[in-house]
Amino acid sequence: MGKNASPKPDNTPQTSSEAPFTTFIQLDGKSPVPSQFRTPGTFTITRLQSPAGLPDRITKLSPVPALLVSISLKSLPSSSYQVWTADKLIPTAIVHPFRSNVIDFDSQPRCWAGTAFDYVHYSVPRQGLDDIAEDLGFGRVNDYRLAVLEDDLVVAQITKSTLPFLGRSDRLSVLALDQFSLILGAHLIQRYGLLQKTARRSKGGLAPWQKRRASELLHENMHGRIRLSEVARECGLSASHFARSFKTSFGISTHQWLIQHRIEHAKELITQTTMSLIEIAVQSGFNDQAAFTRRFHEIVGVSPGRWRRHYMTMQFPNSRAS
Repeated sequence: MGKNASPKPDNTPQTSSEAPFTTFIQLDGKSPVPSQFRTPGTFTITRLQSPAGLPDRITKLSPVPALLVSISLKSLPSSSYQVWTADKLIPTAIVHPFRSNVIDFDSQPRCWAGTAFDYVHYSVPRQGLDDIAEDLGFGRVNDYRLAVLEDDLVVAQITKSTLPFLGRSDRLSVLALDQFSLILGAHLIQRYGLLQKTARRSKGGLAPWQKRRASELLHENMHGRIRLSEVARECGLSASHFARSFKTSFGISTHQWLIQHRIEHAKELITQTTMSLIEIAVQSGFNDQAAFTRRFHEIVGVSPGRWRRHYMTMQFPNSRAS
């Protein structure tokens, strides 16, 4: 993995330069660490890991107004951890696993960790937060409260959900990342936003034509490279409104719907063709056979190879599947 502090996206084809991405940076304790850590102007998830800590503090910068959400995956002693905002040192204690910081990039946050650490950082643009807040009926959120070492169970659970995919071959698609950005954004607004209004959330689902159009687009983009905003636009809705209405109509998120659809498509190929499992994996929108096998087992309960053998035995009792 990369050994510097300039995040680089995974090499997944993206639909635009503003598409979200994830990256996993593993410092080796020898490479020089720049004094500034610049994030891109889009939603990103960065896992930053070091076996030796930092020689000096790092300033974190964003090219657009955004919030920095940081969550530690391991403990740090209070003597080896410091945070500054607007050049002011923030009092801190022992860093327990899965404690969160929420800091506005405008305050030019700086941090220092003098021992081994493992962090996940979310860069959340304010424009996206404003869109979510508007859709929820809060209006524009002018400010967010500072939080350091907060015991935030929602951020912890979101991180635990994304962690297995950071640095793995079956990394999260842009559609899944769009979904995560909406979930995280809505939570940040309601827990940390200084709100002027009460939410007026719509509980309605998609109209029949919107359900058809959304299903068509997701089916045509089985690899998940389409943005949530593109599907929402085709349905005449904002991304936030569409995501909530989709879940009301289908009972699951767009990403979950897509995964289930991939597995159903794979089942059809398994039963109706003699394609190899690696060919079926690619045709069904998975990056490789290992990722396909994991997902198939999670949903179906057995591996695709075993499922194929069982099907062949049921259909042709006197033959054996290859």
